[in-house]
Amino acid sequence: MEIRLESRTLNELENEAVVAVVFEGEKDQRLEEPLADLYASGEITGKSLETTLVHRPAGLKTRRLALIGGGQRGRFNPAELRKCAGAALRFLKAKSVRDIAFLLDAPFHGGEFVAAAAEGAVLGDFEPDRLKTEKKDQKRVDRVAVAVPGGEAGLETALERGRIVAESQNFTRDLANEPGNLLTPTLLAERARQLAAGQGLECEVLDRDRMRQLGMGALLGVAQGSAEPPALIVLRYRPESAAGNAHLGLIGKGVTFDTGGISIKPSENMEKMKYDMSGGAAVLGAMRALAQLKPSIPVTALVPAVENMPGSRAQRPGDIVTSLEGKTVEVLNTDAEGRLILADALTYARRLGCTHLVDAATLTGAIVVSLGHVYVGAFGNGEEFTSRVLDAASAEGEKFWRMPLDDDYKEYLKSAFADLPNIGGRWGGAVTAAMFLKEFTGSAPWVHLDIAGTAWLDDGKPYLAKGPSGVPVRTLVRLAMDWRG
Repeated sequence: MEIRLESRTLNELENEAVVAVVFEGEKDQRLEEPLADLYASGEITGKSLETTLVHRPAGLKTRRLALIGGGQRGRFNPAELRKCAGAALRFLKAKSVRDIAFLLDAPFHGGEFVAAAAEGAVLGDFEPDRLKTEKKDQKRVDRVAVAVPGGEAGLETALERGRIVAESQNFTRDLANEPGNLLTPTLLAERARQLAAGQGLECEVLDRDRMRQLGMGALLGVAQGSAEPPALIVLRYRPESAAGNAHLGLIGKGVTFDTGGISIKPSENMEKMKYDMSGGAAVLGAMRALAQLKPSIPVTALVPAVENMPGSRAQRPGDIVTSLEGKTVEVLNTDAEGRLILADALTYARRLGCTHLVDAATLTGAIVVSLGHVYVGAFGNGEEFTSRVLDAASAEGEKFWRMPLDDDYKEYLKSAFADLPNIGGRWGGAVTAAMFLKEFTGSAPWVHLDIAGTAWLDDGKPYLAKGPSGVPVRTLVRLAMDWRG
């Protein structure tokens, strides 16, 4: 899909369809006369994402005018525009419209809004049916214009930024949508190598022997039940001139399929466990964007990739493993495997010189109980860095909720036989999982993002297809790009 910037006005746009945002409780001054009957009948209300299609609008050159509700004007921001653009594109795509213009008028026409419009369109165009061989009535959008009459300087750069970030989020969604037979740890590592070669990143993949030499017993314990070998993927971005001594580490859980191991999951919905590598996919997607956008901070991404299977060599409940950190862990539940592989990856990230750490993982069902499918659970060991991450999420319209990480929760993580167990008791499961990870972060500022409730959409949104969401790619990119000091 081609996406471009234009400066034509509403009256000059000749695209097959033009999209304009209208607001609740207002009549659009440009459209009040030709649409008077629709306003009078209440068909156009401006409520969020409500869409009205007008054919052959009087006085305009376009054949279709799509009016999409932006809600209340005072609450409209780039995140809302992103949703509007995605919803409008999906609405028009379903009607076989292939050439669309999004009109941005003052005051919603700056760089952040242009980037959001581009992102929304690219994200809305994603479909999860790549592997279908028969696609009935397949429809596509060929061209999208973001029209900003009399726009300010720098909007081309903003448009390009939006396109890059959204395409990288879609890259993440594609990875997370791959079934376990087509995306094993080995194949995920190969995709990472291809990404690195195409984007100019450094790539290293640690195999089982190298991990054994290093002493990554927690990661290897999870992998030993599968015939598929594990891989620890390391991607590096190095700026030409780094600003300061900070080095950002992005760590993503890469369980390409999770049966639960010996502590096997119920069969219902187990097919979704292909998305248990969504955190790993997100950090790879973020690196794809950062390689093109070039932040001033070095960034290293680590993806511990494994299958969690109940094979004859699988670790058993009660097994004790020794992590790279040197801590021993009693494995009480083999379905709490994500924290085990992340523990060794966090330790290794620190050994590689990462000074600030963010991990993303579909880690616990408990976070879904706490926050549903709306918010990402965010845990941090320090105020300053945690605030940076939360601010980046807010700027990108990705909903994060700060969760507690008090030392009192350590009482839930006690083992009579090892330094700590891999699960706590019944209560506070998302918190105890984060507390477990904290044991492997040393003194580094660190934020853990539990995306178990937000990485997959069981039902599509008006602006996003069902399936992988691509959270938290945009936040990770914003964090690196806005780094100061």
